[in-house]
Amino acid sequence: MSIRKHQSGIWWVDITPPGGKRIRRSTGTKNRQQAQEYHDRLKAQMWRVHQLGDKPKRLFEEACILFLNASEGQRDYETKVRHVKYWRDLFAGRTICSLTSEEIVESLPTHRTYTDRPTRKLTAGTRNRYLASIRRMLSLARDAGWIDWAPKLAPASEPNVRVRWITHSEADRLLRHITLEWVRDACQFALATGCRANEIFSLTWNKLDERRKLAWVTNDIAKSGKARPVPLNEDALAVVRRRIGTHRSLVFSRVPDGPQIQQIDRRAFNEALSRAGIQDFTFHDLRHTWASWHVQSSTPLFVLKELGGWEKLEMVKKYAHLDAGHLAEYVNVVTFRSQQEAEKQRAAG
Repeated sequence: MSIRKHQSGIWWVDITPPGGKRIRRSTGTKNRQQAQEYHDRLKAQMWRVHQLGDKPKRLFEEACILFLNASEGQRDYETKVRHVKYWRDLFAGRTICSLTSEEIVESLPTHRTYTDRPTRKLTAGTRNRYLASIRRMLSLARDAGWIDWAPKLAPASEPNVRVRWITHSEADRLLRHITLEWVRDACQFALATGCRANEIFSLTWNKLDERRKLAWVTNDIAKSGKARPVPLNEDALAVVRRRIGTHRSLVFSRVPDGPQIQQIDRRAFNEALSRAGIQDFTFHDLRHTWASWHVQSSTPLFVLKELGGWEKLEMVKKYAHLDAGHLAEYVNVVTFRSQQEAEKQRAAG
């Protein structure tokens, strides 16, 4: 039988083309007439491939599988799975070559696709992540010879990277107003090392060497996918020593032997911000603060890049404006007063 109904109610096609391999696949529909139309189109396409030498037209679902196979093992794999589900729901049953740039851009999600969270409008950055996933699918399909060219998908313009930092006195005030000990320790460790939230809360005792004053962020945790050492200054070591005995494996925990913390306690953090008189500040801004302090203390940008685990120097240049030390030696080269003095000396001579 060329089409048959699966127990799920979805119709499947079962075709063996001339001189070809048997093909069994879902039509993606519970409507028999639509399934039959799908079958007829597919059979006609296979005839053209066999008789006329046309290039076989691949389905969008095949590009999805190609993309997921290429992404397997990556840190953001679950995010890419979510992207694939979104695009597959829109383009299932379509041939890859039938997709246009305009259609893809107009189909971008406008609001968050999580089903267990409140609806929220997506930022340009998030929409660009969805665009990057389907762009990669089409690129892989092109490289596989399934399509001759991939539609051009220009990303949406994103706002400039926000850099918010606080002074040493503000940081001290913030720490003093945090009531939960583990939150205060996590904040102090972030200010001392510049580590990201997931790097802090996944830190285990076997990734610490107090004698050598080092911690390690492993490649499965690092945002760049590359492991790096984290030098520990005295502030960071003081936190580590306070945390000894709080958990058998994790350095930071809410309760003894509790599960890994997923994010900072926002209520405790925001209450401390309010009492300290600090506005428009997030936990991640502690990393910005650490980087800003380094630049203001004349730490070279390429050194800061390695310390903070940034993949490219461009990502660190957003802090460059905070350091004017390299300009100081030139500031008095041209002054109105120096011109006057020079004229007096010439007149006196």
